[in-house]
Amino acid sequence: MEKREFLYEGKAKKLYGTDDPTRVVVEYKDHLTAFNAQKKATMGGKGRLNNLISAHLFEKLRDRGIPVHFERILDDVHQLVKKVVIFPLEVVVRNITTGSLCKRLGIREGMELPRPLVEFYYKEDALDDPLILEDHALLFGWATREELDTIKALALRVNDELREIFSGLGIILVDFKLEFGRDMEGNLLLADEISPDTCRFWDRSTGDRLDKDRFRKDLGDVLGAYEEIWRRLSGGAGR
Repeated sequence: MEKREFLYEGKAKKLYGTDDPTRVVVEYKDHLTAFNAQKKATMGGKGRLNNLISAHLFEKLRDRGIPVHFERILDDVHQLVKKVVIFPLEVVVRNITTGSLCKRLGIREGMELPRPLVEFYYKEDALDDPLILEDHALLFGWATREELDTIKALALRVNDELREIFSGLGIILVDFKLEFGRDMEGNLLLADEISPDTCRFWDRSTGDRLDKDRFRKDLGDVLGAYEEIWRRLSGGAGR
């Protein structure tokens, strides 16, 4: 599949057209951002790790019956995906209290929730991606009732599958962000990426953060945390 014209650049990825109008190439960048890009850095090797981690997890989820936009990995920083129109929604699934949830509600960090909490955010950088109600999405036409129900059900399925995968690796899946879209045939698919950029991972034994919180909170060794996630997922073998 030939990478052709540049289409779009986000905080962590670039998109390129291909010779197939229903497919695009995703290029993972070495850029790190936090707090809606108010904090920025470049970390050599981060794009490769996120590409490998995302590809691995998309393959696992696809094998378990989750509809995904991912098709195949192309090289260290590129993957081929189905072209989708993204819903203007970010879906956050929380298993343990931390981050903005604690700040917003004044609750302590580290409480395991009795069931997963699913939150919707309006995907708009200029507004800092505000938390919204499902009714907002319905009333403003960002998604239908059927689409929201499907997205929520898929998000909870993804949570179940990822928790099982990471539990076997000694990692707690604290929370994560997902995005969904429709492909050119109208199928609703899980899209974007699944990586330490979009998930919070805690080592079960030590409590160490193995995700972008190391960058957000200036904990150091950010690349080492991403490498550790890939090492455990890949069974210690390089790719």
